[in-house]
Amino acid sequence: MAADARPGLGFADTNVLVYAFDASEPAKRARALELLAAEDVDLVVSAQVLNEFYWVATRKLNPPLAPDVAHEVVRELSLGRVVPVDADLVDRAIELSRSTGLALWDAGVVVAAQMAGCGVLRSEDLNAGQRFDGVVVRDPFAP
Repeated sequence: MAADARPGLGFADTNVLVYAFDASEPAKRARALELLAAEDVDLVVSAQVLNEFYWVATRKLNPPLAPDVAHEVVRELSLGRVVPVDADLVDRAIELSRSTGLALWDAGVVVAAQMAGCGVLRSEDLNAGQRFDGVVVRDPFAP
């Protein structure tokens, strides 16, 4: 865990947020809602995750969220801790992508988790157990 990582602080990837609204995946939806409601975990997201959530929720869900509803969800999530996407994050994400082969978007999520001091990154898009300089990936939907 990173030296400045705080217990109970965890980063949520876009898929965790999307599944909270995905009626076609009831088990994953229940798990995502459980994570979002957990009082012992302070979830952190990034501006990138909020953008991705809005895009996916209004276009890929069946049925999609109404744009006004998705926008309100983003506003609510923005009341919590949001890591901004700035030049430093982009530079570090490019370096991580080049050194590990991660897609740039995934590297951006990992770097945002690192910058926020999160020891855990909850995502089903990366390999569970994978470690990135103090951040460990956990698949919250794995059996």
